[in-house]
Amino acid sequence: MGMYAEPGDDYRGVTDLLGCPPESLNWNLLGSEDADREWHDLDAWVTWLKVTFGLPPSIVPPYWHRHDELVWELSALHTHWLSCYHESASPSAPIAWMRDFADARHRLRDWVAICGTRLDRDRPTRQTVWPGEEAVELGGEISIADRRSDFEEVVRADVLRRKAAEAVARRSVLG
Repeated sequence: MGMYAEPGDDYRGVTDLLGCPPESLNWNLLGSEDADREWHDLDAWVTWLKVTFGLPPSIVPPYWHRHDELVWELSALHTHWLSCYHESASPSAPIAWMRDFADARHRLRDWVAICGTRLDRDRPTRQTVWPGEEAVELGGEISIADRRSDFEEVVRADVLRRKAAEAVARRSVLG
């Protein structure tokens, strides 16, 4: 079970689940098992955040997980929230989080506008090709039918990619 309750479930506190304040998270360095856990924890928290604060898709769209810029922003906000609501945090830390959340909402609106994802459709974030670089075909717009199954598919692909990289690294070390 994740830390963030599904509608109707009891919420579990940060301290109960973490014991100690969280550390920063670098998605580029996560192993496959850690990535799987972090993806699901972040997804549960983003769902909690969306529901708790009534956030529209212009701030948190359903396919946020397909856009690195949104994953990094939401992940940073999540880690900050975990730190500010841990029992070891200053009593004033939650108000600092709320102030930073207001700033993050502005950035999230910008990211959503740039990447082009919406409530009912999504497209890959457009990439600017610099002189001398080859253009990359990113694909076109798709309709959003089932956010949950798409999330699981994206996580599964990411975990498999990481496992393959881990296997290559193990072979090179064992040589």
